[in-house]
Amino acid sequence: MNSTKSKFQLSVINYQLSVQPLREWAYLLITVTCLLLTATSCGIYSFTGTTLSPDIKTVTVNNFTLATAGGPANLPLTFNEKLKEYYQRYTNLKVIPNNGDMLLEGNITGYDLLAIAPTASDQAGVNRLQITILVRFYNNKDETKNFEQSFSFYQDFPQSQTLSQNEARLVPKILDQIVLDIFNKTAADW
Repeated sequence: MNSTKSKFQLSVINYQLSVQPLREWAYLLITVTCLLLTATSCGIYSFTGTTLSPDIKTVTVNNFTLATAGGPANLPLTFNEKLKEYYQRYTNLKVIPNNGDMLLEGNITGYDLLAIAPTASDQAGVNRLQITILVRFYNNKDETKNFEQSFSFYQDFPQSQTLSQNEARLVPKILDQIVLDIFNKTAADW
């Protein structure tokens, strides 16, 4: 009887060992199939979030100019380079100096220091640096996408500190957000 019981236990163990890899493969196959169906059901998807037409291959970023008082002297250059770099990094577009399929140009129209969050002693509890940039966008492949719009963003800093103490830290953050907003409007159609 022990011999029969041992043989039965061995056959059960062998069966379990032979079925286990099949279960793992079936689970993997079902998971991959579900992922593929989910990805294809959403249509064409770009992992960068762009919705650019495939016929758009180039972008031109004309130099943005400073049309306001204040701000660092290199602000337009810094902004231009950040904008070009963003398109190069997150799209397959080639940045060219003239006649791109897409064209961006405009002016830095605001570099404002604002006092906000008043305290009981009529002083600002927080200061705000706000930068505004007017953008003119031309899509030479689809003129319905053209627009002229202002983009603005700000960063706050304590009233006890001066702008010059914070400018080098705040300006790049503000420009990064404005570049992202412009990119989303032009390439991601948000």
